[in-house]
Amino acid sequence: MREQLAKIVEQALEQLKGVGDSAALEQLRVRIMGKKGELTAILRGMGQLSPQERPAMGQLVNEARRKLEEAIESCGQRLQQAEKEARLAREAIDVTLPGRERALGSLHPMNIVLEDLLEIFTGMGFEVVEGPEVEYDHYNFELLNLPKNHPARDAQDTFYIDDNIVLRTHTSPVQARIMTTRKPPIRIVCPGRVYRADEVDATHSPVFHQIEGLVIDEHISIGDLKGTLDTFAQRLYGEGVVTRFRPSFFPFTEPSAEVDLTCANCHGKGCKMCKGTGWIEVLGSGMVNPKVLDMCGIDSKRYTGFAFGMGIERLAILRYNVPDMRYLYENDLRFLRQFR
Repeated sequence: MREQLAKIVEQALEQLKGVGDSAALEQLRVRIMGKKGELTAILRGMGQLSPQERPAMGQLVNEARRKLEEAIESCGQRLQQAEKEARLAREAIDVTLPGRERALGSLHPMNIVLEDLLEIFTGMGFEVVEGPEVEYDHYNFELLNLPKNHPARDAQDTFYIDDNIVLRTHTSPVQARIMTTRKPPIRIVCPGRVYRADEVDATHSPVFHQIEGLVIDEHISIGDLKGTLDTFAQRLYGEGVVTRFRPSFFPFTEPSAEVDLTCANCHGKGCKMCKGTGWIEVLGSGMVNPKVLDMCGIDSKRYTGFAFGMGIERLAILRYNVPDMRYLYENDLRFLRQFR
């Protein structure tokens, strides 16, 4: 039994030299000194000894236990210190290293163009007003000289909620609301989201954005309209960009005109974007129809006015040469990062 005890101590001390972490040390301690450990088995076997041998053997076992406990404790302290140093090394921060650059977002190209538009028009004295996207038929159509039987009111173009409520098809009903609640002079722009029953493709969407302008006062002429749009075009696309008016028809303006701008890509020389013409169609405009003024409670014999409307997506596409309008909606970071 003495030889067995000495062998247990010798092997334990040798194994302690190779212990690499606290978990392995605990396993070794339990195997030797636990309830079912090797040293405990020696103590249980002392009952087979004679009364004369037991005191001496008990003393040897106690000395062995003390020796092993001291060795295990010393090894544990060494391992704890080593593990602490390793953890501190892993968690160390080099304060001399440069900081990590945080990724910064940017305005969406649509918002960039819209902010520029609002700055341009407010700089010319326009007030920014907004209105509801779910609109009454009365404001969306009737006050704009679009009677019940007008083709533009067909269900294939308009999202109807019921016979008298629609998702607005343009931001013009905001102008109608202003004309029915204010007296001239009026000078406003109305940005906002609008809805039409279009299929999604490179140039169309059932949901898009417009900004429309309205000026009503005494002695307003089509020359004022052209001067306003020339200023807008040059401020947004640069000097040298001019407007071209082409006769057209809109129920709420008379006379009416489609307005082209000098192609900002080729500066009028002709390119793929403008299909070789040097011009890009951008917006519709005209003098406010006297019938619209009268329906909104404004004296058409005293006051005149002009109105215009343009799609913000189209302006952004032309400004940044975006080949497909869907890029503006898909939130692809590879596209959006270009506008930082």
